[in-house]
Amino acid sequence: MKKISFADISIFILKYIFNWRFWIAGITKKSKAYKKLVDKILFEDDEIVVIPNTININQKIESEGSEFLPTDVIKEVIKRTDDIVIMDSCLCRTSNNCQDYPHDIGCIFLGPTSQKIPENIGKKATVEEALAHVDEADAAGLSHIIGRNKIDTVWMNIRPGKGLLTICHCCPCCCLWKVYPNLHEDISGKLEKLEGIDVKLQEDNCKLCKKCLDEVCMFDAISLKDNKITIDQDICRGCGLCVNACKFDAISIEYSDETIDNVVNRMDNLIEIKEL
Repeated sequence: MKKISFADISIFILKYIFNWRFWIAGITKKSKAYKKLVDKILFEDDEIVVIPNTININQKIESEGSEFLPTDVIKEVIKRTDDIVIMDSCLCRTSNNCQDYPHDIGCIFLGPTSQKIPENIGKKATVEEALAHVDEADAAGLSHIIGRNKIDTVWMNIRPGKGLLTICHCCPCCCLWKVYPNLHEDISGKLEKLEGIDVKLQEDNCKLCKKCLDEVCMFDAISLKDNKITIDQDICRGCGLCVNACKFDAISIEYSDETIDNVVNRMDNLIEIKEL
């Protein structure tokens, strides 16, 4: 008889309560005590950055004669890490029975703590395999979130948290962070837009097809007001999913001159896990 592990139990529970996540997140806005408890247990010391999907984003970042796309930031982090585990499937998409995006493109876990991940969750991978996995996620139209996420160490029952970096490949319908609008700002504020990125709307190109309103934005940053599409820059996290959804080049992602330094500085902070 197969021995049931803590991870098996966690996966069963998470799948069962997955579609309750909006209700659970919403309570953090109603109860200070509950918010503090959830923050302490699941989000303490989190540092998470959204990296745009590169498909349909033609503008590259240029600096001192070199150029690269946003996901090259993720790839650079992967190249600096010896310990890599790729999750066999996406827990979010399988739990939600997603019909639009692949279930088999799971998270990438980096850092020494990843070696404690049970074999029934993910497999050890080489740098080359991880880089190919990022390309596959990009081609599927997924957006990327990279950072330290305590909830992963909790459900897999592994420690220390500072030794684990998670790279999620998110779709608009199923991502755990789709609860972002429901969370108290003390928690949701830990999910950050990459500095220097700006999502812009070209009104002259917009045909009001409303595809960007069809549950594309995970953060509810896009709305229809006075028969015009608007993007709330205070809410937008620059994931780029709306850029992929728009077929008329009405939405684009632009980068400021400071983007390179911001990317490098943020990457250096994330790379600290290698020193553990």
